[in-house]
Amino acid sequence: MSNWSDTLAVFDLETTGIDVETSRIVSATVAIIDREGAVLERVDWLLDPGIEIPAQATNVHGITTEDAVANGRGAAEGVAEIVATIREHLGRGLPLVAYNAPYDLTLLNRESLRHGVLPLVAPSPVVDPLVIDKAIDRYRKGKRTLEVTSAFYGVTLDDAHDSAADAIAAGRVAQAIVRAHGGKLPATVTELHELQAKWSLEQAESFQAYMRRERDPEFVAAGGWPER
Repeated sequence: MSNWSDTLAVFDLETTGIDVETSRIVSATVAIIDREGAVLERVDWLLDPGIEIPAQATNVHGITTEDAVANGRGAAEGVAEIVATIREHLGRGLPLVAYNAPYDLTLLNRESLRHGVLPLVAPSPVVDPLVIDKAIDRYRKGKRTLEVTSAFYGVTLDDAHDSAADAIAAGRVAQAIVRAHGGKLPATVTELHELQAKWSLEQAESFQAYMRRERDPEFVAAGGWPER
């Protein structure tokens, strides 16, 4: 395995919705795993998002508005801590793993701006197992959700849509991809970061072309990696 995958920071959010511009953070995890996937450090947050958590979001992650109000931290304080923790890990040179990074990192950026927190600036290096898996195993059929991809690579994910379970599984999937396909990846995580930006753009363009051809001639795919 490449040395960069020996120690990874991992990150995941659970939120009030799917729109990165308007959704709020409900829970978050930032952890560090070693080369065996064992957790070395872990911080979890439950936040009061300041808005009602829609039922469809609660159905995904199990957190109700009442839970968040009664037990959650203030959103501004929590967002500041999440950003500071990620900034510290990146400052130590740890790659940050996030599955579908543009969702989590863009939403974190918008929450930072919403609450007057200095946001992460061009976070790097980021490792996005979704982008990498789609690039190196392009023609594999089926969904590419974290649950499906974890199962494909033999990674246990017992509590999907829990921020800690998802973050840790994403890191272990990244390591499994390196074990399975390391020869197809660049030697350094800096090069991998740059390559993922290229792959992500290609994937967005391909999806946009498909959607315009099959469903909506005006469809525009969201671009930008690791943030939109």
